[in-house]
Amino acid sequence: MTSELSIFAARLREQISTWSKGLSRDSIFLDSHLLRNADIEFNGFALMLFNLQIACNEPYRKLCIARGVNPSDVSHWTQIPTLPTAAFKEFEMTCLPKEQRTRVFHSSGTIGQRPSRHFHNAESLAVYEASLWPWFQENCRLLMADCRLLSLTPPAGEVMYSSLVHMFDYARQKLGADESSFVGRVGSDGVWTMDFDAALAELTRESSKSLFVVGTAFSFVHLLDELVARNLRLKLSAGSCVLETGGYKGRSRTMPKPELHALIMDRFGITSQSIICEYGMSELSSQAYQSLKSGGTFHFPPWTRARVISPETNREVDDGQTGILSIVDLSNVFSVMAIQTGDLAMRRSDGFELLGRAAMSEPRGCSLTAA
Repeated sequence: MTSELSIFAARLREQISTWSKGLSRDSIFLDSHLLRNADIEFNGFALMLFNLQIACNEPYRKLCIARGVNPSDVSHWTQIPTLPTAAFKEFEMTCLPKEQRTRVFHSSGTIGQRPSRHFHNAESLAVYEASLWPWFQENCRLLMADCRLLSLTPPAGEVMYSSLVHMFDYARQKLGADESSFVGRVGSDGVWTMDFDAALAELTRESSKSLFVVGTAFSFVHLLDELVARNLRLKLSAGSCVLETGGYKGRSRTMPKPELHALIMDRFGITSQSIICEYGMSELSSQAYQSLKSGGTFHFPPWTRARVISPETNREVDDGQTGILSIVDLSNVFSVMAIQTGDLAMRRSDGFELLGRAAMSEPRGCSLTAA
């Protein structure tokens, strides 16, 4: 069965390439004909993958049986049973035999808690990277000029379990940003810290290249606090941008996003148009980005669908209403593509707006390791 998944993975990579060339974010949501065709193609891929996953992922198959779901009765991707992210903590939610699991990404929850585990091999990482790059390009297009990357995380070699750092490092490689730096450090207790002197050296370094600063929300809070403590206001070079991601709950003080962005603009000397927000998690292989023009709306790429579900009715809410974010990510070929998050969201006509964690949900976010 894994051989059939391998064939599917190869086909999906080709389809992602096709979608990426023909469908920009704007055309997806503005052209009804393109949207309709993309939906038909997406549904075909989703149904095919559902049948493969239910056949070879035993814990997921048991969940579907418990819910009374028969694959032959599923005719649309919205009928595919979603798996709560908490299941990645309790079970090995993978189609990969143990001997094929060469990499695992962990969630970054509270220290001492059991993390989610998302197993990978070379093929699944190839799909992950095929999904990552084109949507990154589409949403971070201001950065495609010659730039340096400054990551507030540890380097990839020190945190092999972090999907976020893998993403940043892959972006660095694709950008060809040879002068890039990772200024995070890993303490003996596993907690991420930051080398503030190294970070400031990169932020103030004279260069003709723009600077792309990436990190978790908490890492930005700590860096900004250091800038305030040192009474420093910077002016990043023209074309510089910031990408921030991750939640706030579970560790230290929180900062509302408008306040965080205002402080970034004040201390980095950039405008709001130069701040990009990303939404992702270890249980997914695709990421959503907040459009610079959308006023807070996040969008996934064409090979991923997000719905906002009412916990009372288990149905998708109307535009402008709030519910739990549910995601179907075709790039999760070798695990489970249909994921129920614990995140509250508001449905928007062309995406979703993040509101925080649902009541009783565990703290989430790569930021939790950046204390």
